Amino acid sequence: MRKRLVAGNWKMHKTPSEARPWFQSLVDNLPQTEAEPALLLPFTHLPYAAQVLGNRVAYGAQDVSTHPEGAYTGEVSARMLADLGCRYTIVGHSERRSYHAETDALVAEKAQRLLEQAIVPILCVGEPLEVREAGGHVDYTLRQLEGSLKGVNPPSPAHLVIAYEPVWAIGTGKTATPEDAEAMHKAIRDWLEGRYGAAFAQGVRILYGGSVKPDNAPALFAQPNVDGGLVGGASLKLSDYLQLLTA
Repeated sequence: MRKRLVAGNWKMHKTPSEARPWFQSLVDNLPQTEAEPALLLPFTHLPYAAQVLGNRVAYGAQDVSTHPEGAYTGEVSARMLADLGCRYTIVGHSERRSYHAETDALVAEKAQRLLEQAIVPILCVGEPLEVREAGGHVDYTLRQLEGSLKGVNPPSPAHLVIAYEPVWAIGTGKTATPEDAEAMHKAIRDWLEGRYGAAFAQGVRILYGGSVKPDNAPALFAQPNVDGGLVGGASLKLSDYLQLLTA
């Protein structure tokens, strides 16, 4: 059985001084649940996450450099993240692809840098609204997946997480129906089987990301190929995030 993962992507929200007591409240109120909690945080918050969350709650970053080290002002390497205890890191989020023109090839390189440091990449793929309306969402998403995993060979299914995030549902209040999400997740798993084999594909967790909230999470998470969520706004409010962990 794949253990469900509820990964909160804080994006550029909260200051480090605001985050630290939030982390403590999470640890103090962590429910009994079979889901794995995780937080994907701004770089500035990671030292506090290491201090407060420890091994109770997994944490990680929202991006990583393609460079192992060197004269790259403003960059943060996978080795730096590993030193802070990061278990996961997002690569290829639609906002990075859109605002920073990140290509599939760049995303693949970042994923490889993370794997070299035993950090699990949460690799994001998903289609914009015009592609969905034209009926090309499956082909678009699988091409993006193929390009973003070119040359990437995780040693086991536990070393890769895929997040399907329909771009039209991020921060809009819209969400794919549970049936729509399941269909895409199944297509992604089938593609993974063709690339890495059946046992690998069955072990990889595929998350849904796109306006996941406590009211729609139970129906989404009940789908057989939906293994949890990459959650934006709902992960910033402690009560909402706690509800998602028991959804």
